[in-house]
This record gives sequence, C-alpha cells and structure tokens, in this order.
Amino acid sequence: MQVLQEERAAVGIDLYRQMVLIREFETEAESQYKAAHIGGYCHLSSGQEATNVGTVHALEADDLLVTGYRCHGFALARGVPARAAMAELFGREGGCANGRGGSMHLLDVERGFYGGWGIVAGQLPIATGLALGLVRQDRPQAVLCELGEGAVNMGAWHESLNLAAVWRLPVVFLVVNNGYGMGTAVDRASAEPDVFRRAESYRMPGERVDGDDLDAVIEASERLLSAARQDRQPAVLEAVTYRFRGHSVADAGLAYRTREEIAEREARDPISRVREQLIAAGASEEELDAVVAEVEAEVADAVAYAEADAEPPVAELAAGMHAAGSDAQFERMRPGSPFGERELIFDAGLGR
Repeated sequence: MQVLQEERAAVGIDLYRQMVLIREFETEAESQYKAAHIGGYCHLSSGQEATNVGTVHALEADDLLVTGYRCHGFALARGVPARAAMAELFGREGGCANGRGGSMHLLDVERGFYGGWGIVAGQLPIATGLALGLVRQDRPQAVLCELGEGAVNMGAWHESLNLAAVWRLPVVFLVVNNGYGMGTAVDRASAEPDVFRRAESYRMPGERVDGDDLDAVIEASERLLSAARQDRQPAVLEAVTYRFRGHSVADAGLAYRTREEIAEREARDPISRVREQLIAAGASEEELDAVVAEVEAEVADAVAYAEADAEPPVAELAAGMHAAGSDAQFERMRPGSPFGERELIFDAGLGR
C-alpha cells in the first residue's frame, strides 16, 4: 500500500485508528440501540470503513461533505468527536446537532459536514446546490456527496447529475455500493448494475473502485476531487464494499442473504487488511493493539458522556428551524400558531 508504506508513522496508523474507531463506535451503537438508549432508526457502516476513511482523507479542510443516513462513519472520519456523535444518537444537548438530528442526521458545519440526510437521494440536490454556491462565490473547493447504490434510481439522481454536468459543478458523487438497497440486491433493482457507467449519460467521468482497498479509495478520491476543484469537473465514483450488518439495526440481514455470504465477506475485513499491511510495513502487533485499546476507551467514554448529558429543553426543540432575521416570514409557522400558542408542550403520560 503506497500511502501506508510511505507515510506509515504520520498517516497509516492514524487511518487505521479511524477505521477501528468507526467499527467500535458502530458495534457499541448497536448495543445501545438494542438497550433502548437510542431511538428512531440506526444504520451502521460496519464493513465499509475503508470507503469512509479513504474518501474523507482525500478531502481538504475547506471541502464540503454531504451524506445519506448511514453517516456515523463519515462523521467520525471527518473529525466529529466520538462524544458528540454518540450524544447525538442519544438525543442529547452535547450532540453534534444538539440532540435534534439523531442517528440519520449527524451534522457539523464547522467541519464542512452538512449531514446526514434521511430521505433517499434527498441529499443530492443539496450537494449540487452547495457546489453551485462554491462556483458563485468563486471558491476553489469541492463537494463530496455520498449516496447508496439504491439512490441512483431516484429522480433526484438524474436531476442532480444533469445540472452538475450542464453547469460544470465541482462535485463528486460517491456511490457506496454495498450490494443491497435495503433488502434488494442491486442487480434485481437496476437495469444497469454497474453504477459508475451511468455517469456516461451525463458526459462526466465515472469509475469503480474496490471500496475495501484503502489505498485505492484514497487514490481515486484524491484524483477526482482534484479535478473537481481545479477544472470544475463533476464525476461519479462507485466504491464497491459490503455491510456486515443489516440495512438498519432492526434488520437481521438474513432474509435476503446467507450466513455463508456474510462470513465470506467478513473474512476480507478491510480493517484486518490494513492491519496486515501496516505490520508488513514495520508496525508491531503491540503498537496496533494499543491503538485498539485506546479506541475502545474512547468509545466507552463517549457512551458515559452521552448517558450523563442533558436532553434538549422541550421549549427549544424548534430552535434553529429558520434563519436569523426571518421571524416575520415564519410567524404563522410557529408551534401551535393557529391557536396562538408559543410553547411546545410534552405530555409524558401520553408519550407525545
């Protein structure tokens, strides 16, 4: 691995640490969800860590990142603290979206991470608009827009890629192809299952990469993002990977795939792959074990922090819904405004 061999001390160990952090975070998130400490939906990226870390590693500090709802791994790779991410899953004030977003809507604008979007393909027009904003402001950054392969059959995919191509917007559409859109295999839902080929319809570059090969993901991502920044060249990057868990924590993932299939893919674990390459490059087992222990402690601390953190005040749950200075425009949309109310009321007895 070129990156890990040439820059093991400075970069390789850190990339490995990020991948281990994502795996440990997701494992703990599943446990906390099953213990009813996390509500709503919860989608894990266990098995997709090389794609998470490799694509985000290629981003520059001022680039923008937009993702779908399987967003924990991207948030952590972008630098969102484990405490802030876990607290958001718990719906607490210390969460990266102040407890208002939850698992599917992680957000950290200061780090250029614009979500975390729950509607399938709903993030594509947003990412395209952000790219247009960069052009209008004459800023030399790029947008990385992540989506699942199931989203390429939505109308927003076609509209967004068409506009990105017509206006030459600096956006790379990252299709994380983990083989299944919920429980449907990609070749059963898509007339063209080679998703990267669809880029040809919009006369933009499209390519496929092994999403479990960290170095290959970094190389392709850096190259396409560089072209987006320098030449305003949009592109499609399809990263072929696999999710070890079901579509969400509520899905066992066994109704549409066999245990043998899952075991075969787990045997090609991207984290084990990077660990072996690091050892071949000179890292010791003890050094890497220390990284794992450090990450385990960090995730345990994140859970303790989330458990102790306060819930957002009910009266402030609608805060931040509208831009500053727009009160008059949204006056009639305040909570309960048809009857003149100005306070949100939570009735614990009725569960509302």
